[in-house]
Amino acid sequence: MRAIWSGDVSFGLVTVPVKLYSATTSHDVSMHQVHDVDGGRIRYQRRCEVCDRTIDYKNIDKAYDDGEKSVIITKEELSELPADESKEIAVEQFVPKDQIDSMVLDKSYYLEPAGKNAKAYVLLRRTLDASERSAIVTFTLRTKTRLGVLRVRDDVIVLQGLRWADELREPEFDVPQSKVSKKEQDMAASLVESYSEDFEPERFTDEYQEQLQTLIEEKLESGEEIDTEATFGDVDEEDDGGDGNVVDLMEALKQSVDERRKKSDGSKGQKKQQKSA
Repeated sequence: MRAIWSGDVSFGLVTVPVKLYSATTSHDVSMHQVHDVDGGRIRYQRRCEVCDRTIDYKNIDKAYDDGEKSVIITKEELSELPADESKEIAVEQFVPKDQIDSMVLDKSYYLEPAGKNAKAYVLLRRTLDASERSAIVTFTLRTKTRLGVLRVRDDVIVLQGLRWADELREPEFDVPQSKVSKKEQDMAASLVESYSEDFEPERFTDEYQEQLQTLIEEKLESGEEIDTEATFGDVDEEDDGGDGNVVDLMEALKQSVDERRKKSDGSKGQKKQQKSA
């Protein structure tokens, strides 16, 4: 891992030297665009619409247009903004963990203690654990002032970005209301109970990316023309229920509970056979 930022976490007069590492990565297969006729790579050029010349990135500035006037903001002006020079993760509040809405959560980063003495880092980690609170912080990363939260994960302090309050949108539609019977509510609760278990993220896989990787490997080995049916099998399309019939909610709940119980019983039977073997 390569540190992408270094600075200090500060709360009160206490400073904790840290290095910042990206805690997540994408597993999506990287691809580029090509011409469908001859396979030629598609390249994008930064072309000026005034002089019609291709412009180097070093000669590109940014501009803001309010609809009537446009102003150019140079790289030098941006670099002189005070926030751009900040190397501090400043603790603003310690708040109860349950007050942080999951909708505001953004990218995660690991914080590694920097320097020879990690005592301040350990103190902050234990304080977060003992108080059962999360630290709301402000910091600057890649010239942008950001809001974040510090929490502990497996003895490592994690900085997770938060969206600003004005970045959350309100639903612009009428929230539906409908009468639900007690039987329907009880059956729905039974269905939830039949699905209830501990979350195991490793159980879930990105099927699209796996199939895409299989397709790439097959084409690398066999050439451009491949038999997709032989590679992936003949998948029957399930009935999407688009015949116009209204589904009875209570009956759908009952069938769902029954099917889930059958699957659960079958899974338990397989586990018993594996243990006895």
